[in-house]
Amino acid sequence: MRSKLILIALGTTLAGCQTAGQPDNPAMGAAAVNVPVVTSANYVFDAAAPGGALAPGESDRLNGWFQGLGLGYGDSVYVDGYAPGARAQVASIAGRYGMLVTSGAPVTAGAVQPGAVRVIVARRRAVVPGCPNWSVKSQPDWDNKTMSNYGCSVNTNIAAMVADPEDLVHGREGTAVSDTQAATKAVDMYRTKEPTGKGGLQAVSTKGN
Repeated sequence: MRSKLILIALGTTLAGCQTAGQPDNPAMGAAAVNVPVVTSANYVFDAAAPGGALAPGESDRLNGWFQGLGLGYGDSVYVDGYAPGARAQVASIAGRYGMLVTSGAPVTAGAVQPGAVRVIVARRRAVVPGCPNWSVKSQPDWDNKTMSNYGCSVNTNIAAMVADPEDLVHGREGTAVSDTQAATKAVDMYRTKEPTGKGGLQAVSTKGN
């Protein structure tokens, strides 16, 4: 009985030593405070397209503009203005950079003039601001908070590796069409491909000469 009373008294003492903390402090939880932030910027290029096709020289100008922007993954290309011929030409130039023309177009300032098309590059970039973050000492930590650098490594790598940063904002919806061959390709390769070590391995001594 005496031992039980001692344990109860010890537990009460330890409970009294706990700090109330700050319930609204994000660092008090298990989730990382340092998370990717996705920035968005729209770049506009107006090209002459009389008769619905790009005017002579406009293709070269557009290609130079793409080069200057460093067009690549993480960007989305749109064509604003009804000009099927020009749209196909823009798609051909964007294809040199491994890009496709996306349907629709974001709202931009000003109207597209008659006989012209507007090419829009929507750029998304993901970064984890403030990392590395060693602004707070790890000890002493009376509130049992996560370290100030917690999450920087993992989330910075995710932000750097994601092909389309917009996927960090919202996931992609599935389609009703699926390719069963693509889904089973890895399994079929695993079952049919010969092991890399088959055919005999030469005896190699690990001892020094």
